[in-house]
Amino acid sequence: MDADASGTVLKRERARDAVLELIESRRPGDAIPSERALCATLGVSRPTLRAAIDELVAVGLLVREHGRGMFVAPAKITQELVSADLALTVPQAAGAWSSRLLEFTTLQAGARVGRKLRMSPAAEIVYVARLRLVDGAPMAIEHLHIRAELVPGLSAQELEHGDLYEHLRERHDVHVHEAVQAIEPTVVTRAEARLLDVPELSPALLFERLTSDTTGCPVEYVHSLYRGDRYRIVSRLALGPAAAVEPVEGGHHPGIPPGDFAQRDPITSSTRGDIQSGD
Repeated sequence: MDADASGTVLKRERARDAVLELIESRRPGDAIPSERALCATLGVSRPTLRAAIDELVAVGLLVREHGRGMFVAPAKITQELVSADLALTVPQAAGAWSSRLLEFTTLQAGARVGRKLRMSPAAEIVYVARLRLVDGAPMAIEHLHIRAELVPGLSAQELEHGDLYEHLRERHDVHVHEAVQAIEPTVVTRAEARLLDVPELSPALLFERLTSDTTGCPVEYVHSLYRGDRYRIVSRLALGPAAAVEPVEGGHHPGIPPGDFAQRDPITSSTRGDIQSGD
């Protein structure tokens, strides 16, 4: 890299750090100075400052509003993965979570979902698409595929209110036991962008989960799309023994579901350790 290019990168990095300090000193929704004012204060050119700000907008720390200016973005929803002994304990994600049903139907599993659920492609599943919201703002799109034979009479109301795994346990005598989940980066399509209220091709996190019951039979296959600008995964690594912590009731588990998972003995019945974290 030549000296001019190196100097430009360094200036942009310093401008980014300065704007980050402004963001961290303010609350979500607070305005930050205009580009012109920041250029004068930081002693950088408009293109250099704009490149730094574009990066902060892309990662969801700043919001541009046409004709109004730039504002500190809403705080990201954080999901923490905690490894302890042989169990993977997943605390609840922040915020008040709710659901809006997008689709609810019974159909044939098909080849791909049939393989995942270990059932005939012609066998029936309950397919559910729902929009997940945090404090009223769209956060994720979930696509659920549940063995129809396990949930006769499953209603749309069960999927909009309360915890799905609690409903499965109490109303359908289905006790989930283990989940294998993968997380990877992706981007949203035009249709997904409209639902999530983000620009097309915005970054997102793709969650794929296969949940089994106490007999090892697959219960559901889920793939979910979470907004990359508002959601992040934090991994906490346990480097030594710690005191036992009582589980927190309520909230949302985009990773490992609540209900039966939270009630198991972590030593004798742990969730598989091959869950991959991204976030």
